Amino acid sequence: MMARWARLNDARVLVAGCGVGMYARQIQTRFTAAVAAFDIEMSRVKSARAYGVPALAAAGESIPFSAGTFDTVLSHEVIEHVADDRLSLQEMLRVAKPGGRILLFCPNRWYPFETHGHHWRGEYHFGNTPLINYLPAPLRERLAPHVRAYTAADILRLLPPEGAEVIHHARIYGGYDNLIARFGAPAVFLRDRLHRLEGTALDTWALSHFVVIEKSSLIAAQEGNTPS
Repeated sequence: MMARWARLNDARVLVAGCGVGMYARQIQTRFTAAVAAFDIEMSRVKSARAYGVPALAAAGESIPFSAGTFDTVLSHEVIEHVADDRLSLQEMLRVAKPGGRILLFCPNRWYPFETHGHHWRGEYHFGNTPLINYLPAPLRERLAPHVRAYTAADILRLLPPEGAEVIHHARIYGGYDNLIARFGAPAVFLRDRLHRLEGTALDTWALSHFVVIEKSSLIAAQEGNTPS
């Protein structure tokens, strides 16, 4: 799916918020890509390096690469955690080449569960919590202040007024690997049926947004060549 919408072969690819490096490593091994990566947590950077991923410790709001460096930037379920999501997206656009693309995955506000858990009476409760995302924003933010969830309009508000264009937007269901590990074939059946709903009105309740953003030459012309 990623390769359909962005250049990975013979490309410079940045994984923004790489975690332990699994996506970066898969891109390295499946494609002829020169991969770079960063994460804010040093322990994860070390894990990524153990996989052979050249990872740095950095924050998404200040990416340590020059403007116009990468053909493709992947941000997979990361932007909802950063301190400033708009600035983080601006930084991804800055380090992308003119015509380069951002592959952005982020939580769908209308998914029936908040997968990152919630806070209640001073305690954090891990796991899937139903219906939190359907609450008005002030109430939702009290229960889940540690993570965002996005509507399509929320994502558009992150983009600069000019110089970047959404060329593809889809809502996708998950892989449900944990359920498959626990329940086997019935969970595989459920996953496959949910995937068939993608691209229909019933993907309104899918797990994540998948957004492809292309950087135009206009925004590139306004940038310098040094990291912000």
